[in-house]
Amino acid sequence: MTVHFIGAGPGAVDLLTIRARDLLAASPVCLYAGSLVPPEMLELCPPGARTVDTALMTLAEIVEEMVRAHEHGLDVARLASGDPSVFSAMAEQMRRLDAAGVPYDVTPGVPAYAAAAAALRRELTVPTVAQTVTLTRIAARATPMPESESLATAQGTIVLHLAVHRIDEVVKELVPIHGSDCPAAVVAHASREHEIVLRGRLDDIAHAVREAGIQRTAVVIVGRALAAEQFPDSHLYSDARCRS
Repeated sequence: MTVHFIGAGPGAVDLLTIRARDLLAASPVCLYAGSLVPPEMLELCPPGARTVDTALMTLAEIVEEMVRAHEHGLDVARLASGDPSVFSAMAEQMRRLDAAGVPYDVTPGVPAYAAAAAALRRELTVPTVAQTVTLTRIAARATPMPESESLATAQGTIVLHLAVHRIDEVVKELVPIHGSDCPAAVVAHASREHEIVLRGRLDDIAHAVREAGIQRTAVVIVGRALAAEQFPDSHLYSDARCRS
C-alpha cells in the first residue's frame, strides 16, 4: 500500500485540493500534526480511521506508524501543513521509507505564503519593483542555515517561515539592507477564521507582533512589492503583445 504525503494547505478545509480530499477519504490511517492541522479536516477521513497526532512523536515513531500500516495493507494519509515541498520535513521521512521499501506519493497543497499574500491582497512580484521571491527562515536552535544562505543575500520579496517568534532578529538583519521604511507584514493563521493580518514597516512590525501576541503559525513578508503603487503594467497583457 501507499503513504500519501498530502499538503493540508494553510488551514482552511475548503482550500484542500480535490485530490487531497479524495485521498483522505480513502486512507484508513491518517498522520497529522495536531498543532497545525485543524480538527475539522480529520472529519474527511473514513469512518473508523486511525488518526495519529504526530506533534509530540519522534521521526522514528512516525515512520514506524507508516511501516506498520503498510505491513497491514493500509494506505496512509500523511498531512503536512501548507505545501510539502517547503519546510515539511518530508525528505527525511521519504529517505526512511525508501530504506524500508514503502511506496509513497506527494499531493501538493496551497502554500502558507500564498494564503498570506491573498490575505494581504497583494502580488509578491510587481514589475520593476520585485521579480524574485525568497522563501527562507532564520537560523534557530534546531537546524542551522547553510553558510551560503542568509537574510543578507535575500532580495526581492522575502517570505520567512518559522520566524515570527524571533521577529526582532529578523528586523535587525533586514534593516541595514532594505531600510527601516521597507514595507513588512505578518499573517498568522492565514485562511482560518481567527486569521490575523498585520501591516507595517520594518521599524514598527516587531512592536505590532508583540502587541498582537503572535508567537507561531505565522508568515513574515518583507519587501517593496507590499506597498507598490507606481509601477508599469506587465508585458503579459500589453497592447503590443496582444497585437503580435
